Amino acid sequence: MTAGKTVRAGLAVFLVIALAGFMFLESTLAPKAELWPRWQAYSAISRDRIDHRDWDAFLKSYVKPGKDGVNRIPYGRVTETSKKALHAYLDRLRQTPIKLFNRREQKAYWINLYNALTVRLVLEYFPVASIKDIEVSSSPFGGPWDRKLLEIDGEPVSLNDIEHRILRPIWRDPRIHYAVNCASIGCPNLLPVAFTGDNEDTLLELAANAYVNHRRGARIEDGNLIVSKIYGWYAEDFGDSDQGVIAHLRSYGEEPLIKALKGRGTIDDYEYDWKLNGAP
Repeated sequence: MTAGKTVRAGLAVFLVIALAGFMFLESTLAPKAELWPRWQAYSAISRDRIDHRDWDAFLKSYVKPGKDGVNRIPYGRVTETSKKALHAYLDRLRQTPIKLFNRREQKAYWINLYNALTVRLVLEYFPVASIKDIEVSSSPFGGPWDRKLLEIDGEPVSLNDIEHRILRPIWRDPRIHYAVNCASIGCPNLLPVAFTGDNEDTLLELAANAYVNHRRGARIEDGNLIVSKIYGWYAEDFGDSDQGVIAHLRSYGEEPLIKALKGRGTIDDYEYDWKLNGAP
């Protein structure tokens, strides 16, 4: 082997090792589900409802499916009136005594809060190519996820707090990952309807089914099983193994995915597209 070929071969090996190391580091840095105890309180007997009509109106006005099956928002065309309504909605959520509601209302509340805060953040910094370009926190992934965005019951909370310290550890429901939207192409769709205590289970099922059966969730390409990095970052929520993730995919899969997963026990690769889910 010539010196040039030796160098190129060594460089190729180095790049493979470096990429593997980065993927391992990325997976270890993904936030774990660690309970924030103060948000455990709830009222099992409460029949009160939280009003999400303004958020529902915003979603119905702006969330539209693209030809690629990805729901998009025309951030540059959101009116000042709609922005003010969004701010007012978030202010009402801030003032909501969430501990006094039942678990279903709480679940819908935190999901809507996460998504509405994310949309408001993108609108604040738009135009951006990716939410990761909004580096306003110390997250190892970059992006805004550790920034305290709102006070709830006098406590400043961030997007990571909502997802990983409240939603995931309290409900232990892997479908949460299909509900919270990070304003990215690779993320499960932002639904064009608000979550409520009455519809949250139905919407979670619809969201899970839609993502799993879209190429962003799982697909076979050149004989390889490629899945969303969500299943790598948060493997603990999906059985903590390739086999657990595949079993989850089968539980929501439709043809031809079910047929493609037959006999498979390992995942070959992970993908995620961080480009903004914007529209012209």
